[in-house]
Parts: sequence; structure tokens; C-alpha cells
Amino acid sequence: MSTTMPKAQEISRKWYVLDATDKSLGRVAAAAATLLHGKHKPIFAPHCDCGDHVIIINCDKAVLTGKKLEQKFYRRHTGWIGGLKEVDYKTLMATNPEKAMMLAVKGMLPDTTQGRNQLRRLRVVNGAEHNFAAQKPEAYEF
Repeated sequence: MSTTMPKAQEISRKWYVLDATDKSLGRVAAAAATLLHGKHKPIFAPHCDCGDHVIIINCDKAVLTGKKLEQKFYRRHTGWIGGLKEVDYKTLMATNPEKAMMLAVKGMLPDTTQGRNQLRRLRVVNGAEHNFAAQKPEAYEF
């Protein structure tokens, strides 16, 4: 049996909508990363970017299980001495839940140019309405 290599003209990209209402933030992010990476397709190859477009709606209604709201932090460093900035997830989910979802998906994609290109196909929306109806997205159940 021979291995097939997907070519750029053979790849078709579909649009999917994931609803994060009352679902765990990590579960939604894992499903989105799988779709963006293209692992759900039979033509998947790790060296080829064959993933789809993903729209995540209702990010503000995603839940964090356990004590993650109080104990988990988003940390970044400015590069200057003493420049560590940290925000707990209770504040992050209250002020910017789109960023929390984007960071969760970004952590599940590869840290390469391919992963950055896959992350460009992710759209994160706070409410139930999105502006991508022209692309005819399908609802994805996970």
C-alpha cells in the first residue's frame, strides 16, 4: 500500500462553528485545535496544512472546572527586569474571554509557521452572533 501525499490543490477547507456554551474551555479548545490542524480528515499529513476554518461562539459562557478560576494564571513577560505580568483566569474570563480561548487553542497547536497559519483560521466571538454566514459554516458537535 502506498502513502498518499496531499497536494495544495486537493485540499478543501470547510467552515465549522463550535458553541462553547456550558462546555469546558479545554474541551472546546481541543476540538478546535483538531479541526484547525486537520487531524479529522483522511488525507491528514503532519507536514501539510490541511485544516479547516473554525468559529467559536459564546466564549463568555465557557466554564473552567475545579478551582482554576482562582488558582490558574495567565503570565507573560515584557522582557524588562521585573516585567512579569500575571492575570488570574477569573479576571481574564470576566474581561476578555476571547483571549482565554485563543490562548488555549494556541497552546494546542504546533509552535511553527504551520501552527501560526492554522491559528489565523480561528475566529473567536463573544456572543452567539457571528459575521461569517456567507461562508456557510456547519455546526460541529463534539
